[in-house]
Amino acid sequence: MTSASPAAAGAGFSAGGFPLEPIERASVDELRALQLERLRRTLRHAWEGVPHYRRRFEAAGVHPDDLKSLDDLARFPFTTKSDLRENYPFGMFAVPRDRVVRIHASSGTTGKPTVVGYTRKDIDTWSDLVARSIRAAGARPGDMVHVSYGYGLFTGGLGAHYGAERLGLTVVPFGGGQTERQVQLIADFRPDIIMVTPSYMLAIADELERSGLDPRESSLRIGIFGAEPWTNEMRAEIEKRLAIDAVDIYGLSEVMGPGVANECVETKDGPTIWEDHFYPEIVDPETGRVLPDGEFGELVFTSLTKEALPIVRYRTRDLTRLLPGTARAMRRMQKITGRSDDMMIIRGVNVFPSQIEELILQRPNLAPHYVCELGREAHMDTLTVRVELKGGEHHDRSAAVGAAAALEHAIKSYIGVTVRVIVEPPGAVERSIGKAKRVIDKRPKG
Repeated sequence: MTSASPAAAGAGFSAGGFPLEPIERASVDELRALQLERLRRTLRHAWEGVPHYRRRFEAAGVHPDDLKSLDDLARFPFTTKSDLRENYPFGMFAVPRDRVVRIHASSGTTGKPTVVGYTRKDIDTWSDLVARSIRAAGARPGDMVHVSYGYGLFTGGLGAHYGAERLGLTVVPFGGGQTERQVQLIADFRPDIIMVTPSYMLAIADELERSGLDPRESSLRIGIFGAEPWTNEMRAEIEKRLAIDAVDIYGLSEVMGPGVANECVETKDGPTIWEDHFYPEIVDPETGRVLPDGEFGELVFTSLTKEALPIVRYRTRDLTRLLPGTARAMRRMQKITGRSDDMMIIRGVNVFPSQIEELILQRPNLAPHYVCELGREAHMDTLTVRVELKGGEHHDRSAAVGAAAALEHAIKSYIGVTVRVIVEPPGAVERSIGKAKRVIDKRPKG
């Protein structure tokens, strides 16, 4: 493929009526040439500005000048979250600290925080890319955006905010939690778009119904969902329940924040990676070997334009595959439904919460509120799935037992592992107020 896709090369407008940027209409050959130029610049910037990168490159026997083609990137070492923690707080910055206009730090609950920073130019780039993402999701001039991503230690809310304002839309900033107030503002302000995690969207839908409102009659037209893995079955559930278009936004703080990739509403076939700013690879999670497009593995990103924190071959732990472009010439990634961090190994079988979610959502009497609990009996790991009957279902014991047995059978048949399923009354499973916690490890420590 040497030219832009028909959708991108047509009228030159997004589905919502905003004009596409010239790079969104570029050919694959033009994209690759731009990526090579920017990748060389990034490697040089990392080498010159970050002692950690210089040490790692030297240890691997590579130099920025060794990059003659995009394939040569595979010779360079990976970056992981531990590298950021070992260089806490500002050791990964490639510019003087006084050029950094915003700093974010993770909570550090599992060790030292990971710190990311942005120059003024980085903020401009981020704003432009989230604006591009919102445009791809189907935004129209004059739309109002309700932002329910977090505004604290994490980058989601601010990234969403930057992009919506850059696009010229009206932003209602809120953040996660205070669901009753969120619903009140949605009812009063009548926003067109909501940016939120998919699990929290379900909690908002529940609250709309509790308030006597029909979720399908809300003003919302588009939901831009991210920050956690979610399945196409979850998309179908949300779209049916709220009568909206549900599209996927992707990003992580170490790479930039939300807006690294976004689904185009006209195709909804996986997030389009904004390849003019980020170079993707898929590697074997065990060996680190680069896999060809189309093969399933761990997603790795290299930034192409970041100043404060250039990122070289960052291992995201997200599992997906790279696919050809459709609505744009830029490649897509398959919708991420699992992370290596979320994988549960039950008696030798690899199980992801999303696999269980998919089977739950195929059952009309079960709600998409669930949690997986890991335990141990007689030195064997066990898995218990707690899930709810749908609201309005009569929760008698026989109905719960029947639904549990059916789901246990499906999980055994399709995933290959024996689990215990407990079907709870509506409202019994704790609701998400941000990122859903799908796995609770109750195994004895030590």
